[in-house]
Amino acid sequence: MVRRDSVGGEKWNEMRGERLGEVGRDGLLNVDKPTGMTSRQVVDRVRRVCGCRKVGHAGTLDPLASGVLVVCLGQATRLVEYVQQRPKRYVATFLLGRCSPTEDIEGEVTELADAAVASREKVEEAVRRFTGEIWQRPPAFSALKVAGRRAYDLARKGLPVRLEPRRIVIYRLEVVGYAYPALQLEIECSSGTYVRSLGRDLAESLGTGAVMSSLVRTGIGEFSLSEATALDQLTSENWAERLLPPRRAVEHLPWMRLSDEQVVEIRAGRAIAVEGVDCESEIAADDAEGRLVALLKGRGPGRVGPVRVFSAGK
Repeated sequence: MVRRDSVGGEKWNEMRGERLGEVGRDGLLNVDKPTGMTSRQVVDRVRRVCGCRKVGHAGTLDPLASGVLVVCLGQATRLVEYVQQRPKRYVATFLLGRCSPTEDIEGEVTELADAAVASREKVEEAVRRFTGEIWQRPPAFSALKVAGRRAYDLARKGLPVRLEPRRIVIYRLEVVGYAYPALQLEIECSSGTYVRSLGRDLAESLGTGAVMSSLVRTGIGEFSLSEATALDQLTSENWAERLLPPRRAVEHLPWMRLSDEQVVEIRAGRAIAVEGVDCESEIAADDAEGRLVALLKGRGPGRVGPVRVFSAGK
């Protein structure tokens, strides 16, 4: 056993945090990611500021992009996929009459000779065709895997990359500014949408090309840019004040309140009987104090059991 006085105070706090499961460090931070940084670098910065070992993010933003990046700490890292599933909102700017291998200005941009210059009316008409459920071919420079290798690794080596189109949903697409060659769009879309590829396809429908020059994520699900904390304003003194409870990641799910007896059963991994609850969909459950206890799923008629269980006091 290590004596407290045999190690420095900082080291002792770190060890104590590990033993207590880093109590008070479970939750989400709505961070305004700056341009020029990878999402991974943001996570590393948050880890240093918060002193929390278990940190992850929901919904990658490329270095060119800024805006809402939901960073999950502690037990909330188990809820990353629930945030990622939520609709995303963006403001994107494209330069028409151009192309690049990366589909944005990060790659080598080539101006197209004799590129068609569409009127605003034509652009508005094309935008309407890209609203709703559509098929999209992901960009070659993406993290998707081809035969076990990242597509961008193959693309950087000049190797052919063939990615199959996949179905996405564009809930809202509006032109908010157009002064050729710059086209600015507001977008609300499903998870899995590549905004730069949306600009590529929209431009191709107009007989030209496009590269994305800027991207701001203004929201993801219930997390908005207006409530986000700028990364450079997040400090070891104030981060805990900005920490949101884990339940914010699953507020879009159906909810049920558990009795003290039900909490004990669920935390033991056992199913419980319920009435008037849709057992077909996943359910978030809290205790009498409003703390997230578990995510539940149906286990036969009128019964639900835990899919994920969260420790007490979080």
